[in-house]
Amino acid sequence: MTQFGSEKILPYNDKERKGIQVIRMFDTIAHAYDKLNHVLSFGLDKGWRKKGIAFLRPFSPKVILDIATGTGDLAIALCKRLQPEKVIGADISVGMMEIGKQKAEKTGVSGQLSFEVQDCTALTYDDCAFDAVTVAFGVRNFENIEQGIAEMFRVLKPGGHVMILELSTPEHFPVKQGYRIYSKWIIPAVGRFFSKENSAYHYLPESIKVVPQGEVMANLLRKVGFAEVGVRKLTFGVCSLYTGRKL
Repeated sequence: MTQFGSEKILPYNDKERKGIQVIRMFDTIAHAYDKLNHVLSFGLDKGWRKKGIAFLRPFSPKVILDIATGTGDLAIALCKRLQPEKVIGADISVGMMEIGKQKAEKTGVSGQLSFEVQDCTALTYDDCAFDAVTVAFGVRNFENIEQGIAEMFRVLKPGGHVMILELSTPEHFPVKQGYRIYSKWIIPAVGRFFSKENSAYHYLPESIKVVPQGEVMANLLRKVGFAEVGVRKLTFGVCSLYTGRKL
């Protein structure tokens, strides 16, 4: 199974599994995560989610699994924009999902949306259980990326679609140079100010650098079995949208 650089980038130390450290990191920053997400992306994350959901709209998925759901922003938006019968938000961080549950109640989607603790590399769902599987800004946190994406493929129904949003590294001047400065200095400083957590916001830019991107990610989707794989760069390559279908 292929190994990727982001699997080796750890939030705290090299003595514990990445999954254990990711749980601790997100439980620690859960209280500040939403504010930080919007501030650090200048609010662009909301538009990126809309584009991902727009890809799924023509297929009218009825049962959706949102992996690495965090505080549920994508899962809630899926409920509101696609009106599916059911969305499950799955994550390893209970702290993040507790905030997601509160948001679901406030936005009136708690009847459609439930949250469950799941390891993305070993999902407990049956084969062919979902019409669509999504993940937004979570692949870089997977302990084993290929296994996580293979699990997405397994739980999808034939004809179902995958939609992945992930931060990526711009390739062209001057965005590439500006992003390098922003990720090295601004992200850690702002993250430390809001969350009082130093390691998490050093981990973020380092993991973005080495997560599979572009055709590397597309080829990985194809490798586990996805067809009709698409790659779309958003906001000059700061974010990438990956899509595919299980035949």
